[in-house]
Amino acid sequence: MQRIWIGLGGLAGFGAVAMSAVAAHGTADPAAWRIVSSGAQMQGWHALALLGVGLWAPRGGWLTQAAGIAFVLGMILFCAAVYSLGLAGVSLGVVAPTGGTVLMLGWLCLAASALRRE
Repeated sequence: MQRIWIGLGGLAGFGAVAMSAVAAHGTADPAAWRIVSSGAQMQGWHALALLGVGLWAPRGGWLTQAAGIAFVLGMILFCAAVYSLGLAGVSLGVVAPTGGTVLMLGWLCLAASALRRE
């Protein structure tokens, strides 16, 4: 799983840079630029989190795997909703807050994996 988390982190990082470019060069509306940039920033932070999960996975146990799953799922939900709003003006309702909540749960799982007894 270690290689999978690092690979997913690399792909998420690639996507964050690509969406930053879309925000900078593909949106004329300043409000849309801010929205897309916010999503790209969140994606970039969680790309780094996935790299951390990959590095910690051999020692962190099942909670680390849960954190990785939460980061991937939360990032997809949150960023898809933010990009949809910024690029197409389409709100996906509660998808962004749901994704944000899943991301927060991922951070709690990662913290718990470091604090648990071996």
